[in-house]
Amino acid sequence: MLNYRNINIIFILLAAIVAALAITNRLSFYWFVPLLLLYTGIVFYGSYYVGSNFFMKVLCSGATERRQIAISFDDGPATAYTAEILALLKEAQVPAVFFCIGKNIAGHEELLQQMDAEGHIVGNHSFSHHFWFDLFSTRKMLADLQLMNATAAAAIGKTPVLFRPPYGVTTPNMARVMKQTNLKAVGWSIRSLDTVIKDDEQLLTKISSQLQPGAIVLLHDTSAATVKMLPRLIEKARNEGYEFVRIDKLLNLQPYA
Repeated sequence: MLNYRNINIIFILLAAIVAALAITNRLSFYWFVPLLLLYTGIVFYGSYYVGSNFFMKVLCSGATERRQIAISFDDGPATAYTAEILALLKEAQVPAVFFCIGKNIAGHEELLQQMDAEGHIVGNHSFSHHFWFDLFSTRKMLADLQLMNATAAAAIGKTPVLFRPPYGVTTPNMARVMKQTNLKAVGWSIRSLDTVIKDDEQLLTKISSQLQPGAIVLLHDTSAATVKMLPRLIEKARNEGYEFVRIDKLLNLQPYA
């Protein structure tokens, strides 16, 4: 299994072999350069591909053959679009999970209360969503996630368990934080790129072409294109026989502590 522990063991052994051969003049010390580059490339892949499970377990899809899918929204609550998305979901009777940023909650507590009242889940997407969040120390990262949970709990009276790593990046420090908390990391199997794709038709085509049983769709309640596209995605998925289920049902997890 390709994970951080196993890769370190393999590369320590390879480095020892290269060192032994170099000392006996059977190999150049320059062989350490491609070895280091290969190691760096693997670690980079493990960090930035959320489904790699390189540092820690991240659930990215449901283990089911039934045509069930879950939709998720990151980065809210947002003044511009979260309320519109909630209205669309209510009309279509589709449940979702909103991975909220703690610093965005102040002044928008009623949106979290609406999410909860209408049967959606509030998840943890960090408090700061800092650009360098993945480089935080274990202690700083833990404090950030605990602050987000406390902020959410103050708004809805429930403490989130589901956590989505900011930017989808995982690290050894994050793995340590997961072990110190009740948080369960959740990724996605379909990345919509709705923060980049501004054409709602293109967005619909991209997502619908990747639908499969157990899929988790990553969307953002900060995107105008998502608001325009969402009703058609729901209709198209249902016409293809898909059922929208809450992510906790799809993954068989408790959403709150």
